[in-house]
Parts: sequence; C-alpha cells; structure tokens
Amino acid sequence: MNIEGVAKKFDLTRDTLRYWERIELLPAIPRNQSGYREYGERDLNWVFYIKALRKAGMSIEALVEFVKLYRDGNQNIAARKSLLVDQRQELLNKVNDIQKTVKYLSFKIDHFEDHTLNYENEKLAYDQEDDQI
Repeated sequence: MNIEGVAKKFDLTRDTLRYWERIELLPAIPRNQSGYREYGERDLNWVFYIKALRKAGMSIEALVEFVKLYRDGNQNIAARKSLLVDQRQELLNKVNDIQKTVKYLSFKIDHFEDHTLNYENEKLAYDQEDDQI
C-alpha cells in the first residue's frame, strides 16, 4: 500500500507518516522501483499500534523509547510493560477527571432553574434596597 492509502486508512497525514519513519517510530519503509514507499502488513501493524498509543496520550518521546526497547529485544520486556502500565494509569486519571467534570455539569444542569431563580431573587432584593436609599 502506498503512503496515500495508508494516510487515508488511518486518518493521518503523509507528513505524519514520514515523520514517524524519520524518527524511527516506524521501521524503514521499503521503496518500489520508482522510489515510492510500499507499506506491507507489518508496517501497517506498526502504524496502527503507534496511532493507538498516541490516542492513549503517550508522548512522542515515550513512544520513541518504547520502540527502541522493543527493537533491542526481549531483555526489555519489563521496561516496555512498565511504560504501557504508566500510560494506562495516566489515561485512567484523565478519565476520572473527565467523569468528575461530567458529574459537576450534570448537577449544574439538573439544578439550573433553582440556581437561576435564587440569583434572580437575590438580584431583585438588591435592586429593591437601592430603591429604598
């Protein structure tokens, strides 16, 4: 598959794919006789994996480290797993923060009329005090 096809399939830009290859997140992509990149199944798996980790919030720096550890061999399994565990925890923390915010907004929406009426009553009382001065 050529770079245009990969970009469309994964909703990425060609520049992103080239960048990922340049910083060695992706292996060197083989070229055809005309010099165009030809992505194979293994390359597509890497694109999928890197995109998934980016969506999980993993930084480029952490991804570079992860891929380097992966390519260095099985002696780094614990370190790779640790990076994934840390990223999962970071993502869970964000989910928790979002859930708290959603709960707060739901409360505000559910009690919107109460808050609005209280505000209007306070405003009316304030305005009446000004009239009495």
